[in-house]
Amino acid sequence: SLDGGPMSTDTSEKGLESLIVRAMTGRTDLLSPPHAATDSAVPVAGGTGWLLGDPTHYDREYCVDVAQLRGFLLATQPELVETFALDTDGPTRRKFLARLQGQISARGVIDVLRHGIKHGPHDLTLFYGTPTPGNATAEERFAANRFSVTRQLRYSRDETALALDLGLFLNGLPVFTFELKNSLTKQTVADAIEQYRRDRDPREKLFEFGRCVAHFAVDDAEVRFCTHLK
Repeated sequence: SLDGGPMSTDTSEKGLESLIVRAMTGRTDLLSPPHAATDSAVPVAGGTGWLLGDPTHYDREYCVDVAQLRGFLLATQPELVETFALDTDGPTRRKFLARLQGQISARGVIDVLRHGIKHGPHDLTLFYGTPTPGNATAEERFAANRFSVTRQLRYSRDETALALDLGLFLNGLPVFTFELKNSLTKQTVADAIEQYRRDRDPREKLFEFGRCVAHFAVDDAEVRFCTHLK
């Protein structure tokens, strides 16, 4: 919780957060050795195919989970990982991430996921669509997509203590954000909406129109969303 409320609020929101993340990712807390978010991690049993992301992998400057993007490219277009120097932070990687960010700003994340981007002489695919029945190649490609959920996503370039409850990513690109409330603490979806209005600056790169598909305010009974924070 970021509203300075009592500790019980924090615990309860975390409880709802844990419930959602566990349903999506399975019991990652029971794995031995412990589950680590890496570019080669695979979904575990008991979830719905989502990977657990790591908030430290999120690049606030370029709005991308670099590890998950690298993992997708390693599985599908491995030659580009070396071409764009995705393993190390440097001018080559930054130039590529700046190109990716610019394309999302100009076209929106949905168009970029559907049609990919060009960077220099290279064509990048950033998502493989739902396969038609019986198309084994398309099924294999679709299975290479990396759907990940990251808890307590520190998104701000300026206010580094600010964190969203959940961020959902597709191949490292953010597509949904979530603020959670639990009515057991006398807070509801209305408080989550107010948190977006009061605490989330629409000028932040993550919240610009088209960067994400939607932003969700959620309590244990109701969900509301918007496509444009303003």
